[in-house]
Amino acid sequence: MSTCPESYTCSDEGLLLPIVSEASWPTGARATVYLIGLLWSFMAIAIIADIFMSAISTITSHTQEVKIPDDSESGYKTIEVLRWNGTVANLTLMALGSSAPEILLSIIEIVFNDFKSGELGPSTVVGSAAFNLMVICGVCVIGIPSSETRRIKKLKVFAITAVFSVLAYVWLIIILMVNTPDFVDLWEAVVTLFMFPILVILAYILDKNYFGSASVDDETGLEVVSRADRDNLLSQEHADKQVIVEMLRRLKSNPDADEKEVARLTAHLMEQNQHHNRAWYRINAIRTLTGGTRLTTPLTDKSNELLETLLVAEEAGGDPDFIHLSEGGKKAIVEFESPSTAVIEKEGRVKINVIRHGNLDRRVLFRIETIDGTAEATSDYKPLKKTMVFEPKETLLSFDIEIIDDNTWEPDEVFFIRMTIEPEQQAVLGKHPVTQVTILNDDEPGTVQFANPSFLFKESVGCAQVKVERINGCDGRIVAKWKTKDITAVGGRDYENTSGEIVFEHGELTKMIEINIKDDLEFEKDENFEVDLVEVDGGAKLGKLKRCVVTIVNDDEFAGFVDRIADLTNANLDALRLGKQSWAKQFEEALNVNGGDLETATAFSYLLHFMTFGFKSFFALIPPPTIWGGWLCFFVSLLCIGLITAIVADLANIFGCLIGLESEVTAITFVALGTSLPDLFASKTAATMEKYADSAIGNVTGSNSVNVFLGLGFAWVVAAIYWTSKGVSFEVPAGSLGFSVAIFTVCAIVTLILIVVRRVVGVFGNAELGGPKTPKLISGFFMIFLWLVYVLLASLQTYGYIEGF
Repeated sequence: MSTCPESYTCSDEGLLLPIVSEASWPTGARATVYLIGLLWSFMAIAIIADIFMSAISTITSHTQEVKIPDDSESGYKTIEVLRWNGTVANLTLMALGSSAPEILLSIIEIVFNDFKSGELGPSTVVGSAAFNLMVICGVCVIGIPSSETRRIKKLKVFAITAVFSVLAYVWLIIILMVNTPDFVDLWEAVVTLFMFPILVILAYILDKNYFGSASVDDETGLEVVSRADRDNLLSQEHADKQVIVEMLRRLKSNPDADEKEVARLTAHLMEQNQHHNRAWYRINAIRTLTGGTRLTTPLTDKSNELLETLLVAEEAGGDPDFIHLSEGGKKAIVEFESPSTAVIEKEGRVKINVIRHGNLDRRVLFRIETIDGTAEATSDYKPLKKTMVFEPKETLLSFDIEIIDDNTWEPDEVFFIRMTIEPEQQAVLGKHPVTQVTILNDDEPGTVQFANPSFLFKESVGCAQVKVERINGCDGRIVAKWKTKDITAVGGRDYENTSGEIVFEHGELTKMIEINIKDDLEFEKDENFEVDLVEVDGGAKLGKLKRCVVTIVNDDEFAGFVDRIADLTNANLDALRLGKQSWAKQFEEALNVNGGDLETATAFSYLLHFMTFGFKSFFALIPPPTIWGGWLCFFVSLLCIGLITAIVADLANIFGCLIGLESEVTAITFVALGTSLPDLFASKTAATMEKYADSAIGNVTGSNSVNVFLGLGFAWVVAAIYWTSKGVSFEVPAGSLGFSVAIFTVCAIVTLILIVVRRVVGVFGNAELGGPKTPKLISGFFMIFLWLVYVLLASLQTYGYIEGF
């Protein structure tokens, strides 16, 4: 079998290797070389799998425009739909992209082994399935923060793939150990292969709800394109300038907010708020492991500082601008009209408004609930907890909360009203998911202060209105005097009205100081001045914020600044797009660490890039996905995966032989882990970033089924046809394989039962992933423990310490 004619220890274990005589090499040195080669080849498989998945992403993200009836004047509307159903894509091309090494290993081993069954291919299929189901699911369960959970959204599809993932291995037990022990007849091989299209058809039927009531999203029967799938998974809209302006407003206290870093941060936040499918996470994991071009915009130290500034900003939570970007306007945005409301105690009730914008076509249910602050339910206000409904096209709802007047003086007190939306609702919370209600004491004159320590106005605003608040009482008429103080802006030249007074009538809570701003239509840098509250009469007091800074921003420069940031942001987003690289761009990314982003490259990135430089350069020769809709890249990549897989098989067999490790054990440990590690990192990232668990563990069961149906089914059909033509049956000794399959099946059933239990039992958080810390850790580590049990028992049986069935 080897190309080397000389026979020596383990020289006949490979299909292509060794290529030179190793007779004089010490066994230890040979083992070391083959181990390094095996680990290095796993990186090669990861890199070519990245290209393969990019081609698949391009193919499955093709869209077309379809006209459907509606109530408009034309009688129809045009929508963009995917040519590939998402479930079908996941179970066919996506699963093939994820499992190609295992599938091709099984096929190559049989074809190059005179159509005889080998040990490495089938054992790798089972070993990878065990690692995927038990270890990946366990890590994803543990990896979710204790206060969060992730649930499977497409439960019916997950259920059918889970059933088939067990059925596939039960079927292997039947044909290998019960029906025709140690042999596979042609009809058995054909049934194994044809279970694949049966699975795809059943999953598609359940996905489309053909035997159940269709949801609103499924009424057209079309696969409407999502933002994650459009334009090859990464079609982020161009940067919204309003979002950039909002970011600049929040970053005004940070003097280091230069345009390049703001653009980097904007692209990072936009990309983070996108929904991504399994392929995106796998490609990104591979590129992270090999020092390649990541699909996320990495942050520098400076942009990380800007991010921290955003997080501690007064209104950092629940940014509707980014939410609207991430959902592409396809969901309704529900929020309170104002983040705070004040009510005088004697008025007896306060009216709260809830607004909806974004998508207005659906019925949206949401819940509101009062939460104590310094004000207490039943003594200061009557608690409220209710469900409210926005009917289609409805944009405003109101409700009242009763305030209890106890006729005794108290300082101002506050309570909160929180809004929640169930995950199945086609809506998201906006900028104000919580509103604060302040109950004002009406027996004191109060305290006067500015609403904010700083204000920002454009030069063309004409009149700047600086808000002044009256807190801790509103009794009687009071007058507050104010004056301005130059900083870089000059009174009389850049602004007018350098002093004055404001009057609060009885019960009034807010007033505006109006200052005229002069627009000289000339380029100037930002200028600012100070406004001070000097004194107040009527027994009132000045508060802590008795001075503020007003900044005048030059419109022309500000607009240009925003434009430059938008252009840089769009450039950053364009660099993340899959399926858009030219041949020249492929070589540029392959020859540079981090694809050319040297600013965020670490020493470890350089090390990984150095280790994989040769593979990256060679694979850059593969046609990019932009040619022939991705199909040319698909087939060339598949051919390269087959070649690398053949080398991996040789390296694993010879390494195992040199250290006395059986092929079956090598397969379920070294080879299975090497081919599955990218999936582990991809699932872990998807678990923490995605709203649902589908991208993290939803595809594991489907891939495990496909491994058997395609990886073993196709290879066995070819071999069975060959041996049937010779009048004999195809021999597949059950032995260690049968025992391994049986142990895996038991462990898989236990794992799936635990996943179901986690979903329905409250102690686990009623979700497949995450939940309370202790139950989460126990269930997650138990899944990983099951994998260790599987590896241990399968290995012991291979070496004869446990009798087979």
